[in-house]
Amino acid sequence: MKKVILSITIISILSGFALTSCEDAFGDFLDKQPSNELTEEQVFSNWTNTRYYYHDIYNFLRNGRGRINNSWMDATTDLATTSYSWGGARSSFNIGNYYAGSGAPELISTWEHYYRAIRKCNTLLERIESVPMTDDQTVAQRLAQVRRMKAEARTLRAYFYWELALRYGAVPIITERLDPKDESINDIPRPSSVSANFQFILNELEASRDSLDNEMTMSAENYGRFTQGANLALQSRIKLYLASPRFANLNLVSWEEAAEAAEKFIELFGNGTYYRLHTHADPVTAYMQAITTRKQDLNPEVIFWRNDGQSDWLRSESPVGFGGDGGLSPSQNLVDMYDMANGYSPFLSYDATGAPVYNNGAPSINEASGYSDDDPYTGRDARFYATVLHHGAMWWNRPIDVSEGGADNPRGSSTASPTGYYNRKYMDDSRTHPITGGTMWRNWIFIRYAEILLNYAEAMNEAYGPVDEVFDALQQVRDRAGLTADLRDRSDLNDQESMRNFIRKERTVELAFEDHRAWDVRRWNVAVEALARPIYGMTIQVVGEELHFSRRVAQERVFEPRMYLYPIPEAEIWKTGMENNPGW
Repeated sequence: MKKVILSITIISILSGFALTSCEDAFGDFLDKQPSNELTEEQVFSNWTNTRYYYHDIYNFLRNGRGRINNSWMDATTDLATTSYSWGGARSSFNIGNYYAGSGAPELISTWEHYYRAIRKCNTLLERIESVPMTDDQTVAQRLAQVRRMKAEARTLRAYFYWELALRYGAVPIITERLDPKDESINDIPRPSSVSANFQFILNELEASRDSLDNEMTMSAENYGRFTQGANLALQSRIKLYLASPRFANLNLVSWEEAAEAAEKFIELFGNGTYYRLHTHADPVTAYMQAITTRKQDLNPEVIFWRNDGQSDWLRSESPVGFGGDGGLSPSQNLVDMYDMANGYSPFLSYDATGAPVYNNGAPSINEASGYSDDDPYTGRDARFYATVLHHGAMWWNRPIDVSEGGADNPRGSSTASPTGYYNRKYMDDSRTHPITGGTMWRNWIFIRYAEILLNYAEAMNEAYGPVDEVFDALQQVRDRAGLTADLRDRSDLNDQESMRNFIRKERTVELAFEDHRAWDVRRWNVAVEALARPIYGMTIQVVGEELHFSRRVAQERVFEPRMYLYPIPEAEIWKTGMENNPGW
């Protein structure tokens, strides 16, 4: 292969130091990195600089909020769109233009970003044992520290390869520090199958797990880093994906093994041993705080995360009537996925994407649920109220008004929500105001305990059908949301297929806007069905004292089978001669 990694390795050894500081990423638990003027020799000439270098690898974990040129990954799915025209999702993913510069860094920069991170991992792994000891270190202390830091570097490297393989399929596997002047890098092959990447990832995670800190014994200074529990949680996710329809033919992981991986985490770390669902007497508050409360502030649900400090970022995501830019706009498609508070689904049938089946632009109503198109926001799942700002929802000191010409849907506005909804999730209006200011934590959770329960339910149903364990795991998630009606009483969940569609719906609403939907519909092999469908919104008209609601198409979407994978960036193709992914 011609110069396959040359464009990656010519980047400065410490270019990662130009990223957000580790203090921003993890609060006071990690020190800031040193000057980016340090050479590699200076970095590994003393233990302090080496620790800074190791800390900085965590900066390559990307915050998902606004990652695509100020728009969210879920704005590329059927769950949402972006209100403003400069949002990268609108001018790249949504129209099928995967070469658009506006899609950076998700489409353009991901390849280089993660290979730079992998090179830092490889460099640390090769050089850390030769760093001189400090005067206050014992041999035993140094060995323990090196063992843990190497395990973290291997776990992080596996995570970075996972992110690459999801997007690009088979990618070159590099496990040594490469010198850009060494022409032998021309011979590094791209595996013939992504199976090689996935097997490498699984092997690395398992090999490094026992050398990581255990949640019950880790020291405060290591808080926020990869632990044994976080490693197992990542394995649960990856094994669930690899058992799914898109990857099942690789024969790497069975549904039974995926279920065992989730069960192992639950037994060792879940059920309150260390992790559990965050709870509160009010279901809306419980779900909201599960997202906005930092791990450092004793949120027991967060397994792996990064926190980028405090900011006034609320302005870019607030309704326009409050002086905000609109931002992420939930779709009617997502709204229609939320059950009623009584535990019943508002519509009669749901498809393999987890969404209601639409006929002539609207789903068929389940009369027994109590849902009414004339009053669509009353009596819904608490997670709906914690995720979506709808017409009439209280925000700061007044209700949201997205009626035609209303305060949050003024005529002629270029940033008003095109769907009639604004984002509520992550938005702590008790901390900040889009006009008067204030700051809040930009919390980004990679893995939380609710996902593990959903992983377990899905894998168990696929392996054994709707057995008791499936109901039990789902019931925990729904009980926290106030949906305490026993799922076993529902006659529509008595076979594997109906339960499968229900789990997919449940997973979607629980994990909405957390960077899951784009990858879930791909692994289920239903991405064309989910991502090429119209994005619906709601038009609200005030007639006298009555409100009239009507669904409408807010945006048409493009998604073709080749878009299951991203194209390899053109710059890499030009420099290396690498063959691009099918269809690109």
